Amino acid sequence: MTNNTMVSRVENERVLVLERVFDAPRELVFKMFKEPEHLKRWWGPRGWEVPVCTVDFRPGGVWHYCMKCVDQNQGDFFGMESWGKGVYKEIVEPEKIVYTDYFSDAEGNVNEAMPSTEITMEFIDQDGKTKLVNRAEYVSADALKTVMDMGMLQGITETWDRLEERLNECK
Repeated sequence: MTNNTMVSRVENERVLVLERVFDAPRELVFKMFKEPEHLKRWWGPRGWEVPVCTVDFRPGGVWHYCMKCVDQNQGDFFGMESWGKGVYKEIVEPEKIVYTDYFSDAEGNVNEAMPSTEITMEFIDQDGKTKLVNRAEYVSADALKTVMDMGMLQGITETWDRLEERLNECK
């Protein structure tokens, strides 16, 4: 049995590094982040779905999505929508994706009140498995604390669990 727990650490007070090994080939793991039909199936924490997901997968291209809470057990979150927008900076298939992640509205306008994040994802081949290293750089330690206080770590853990389930369906 593989140990698929996520390892997290903070560097320089404002960089959150997440690592996890997925029991799937690198090309397949990379594809999960590239194609909207895959992203819609696993992106977001449990109890949330992605009714809107458009991806223009190239440097300068935009990924615009909506996560909606469909789990009535999540109380006040039920029915809530959270819009996000990623702007791709660098893509090296199937090794690396670099993008800036923003909170946005349904029209894709950036929410300036919320911190943006510079995301660098590395996909490392390990004998047929894939080590995913996600580096999220925030503007300040306070910005990182803001998203951590929102429960982001639990959300990402659940999201990557769902990614693992989707990979198992596609293998």
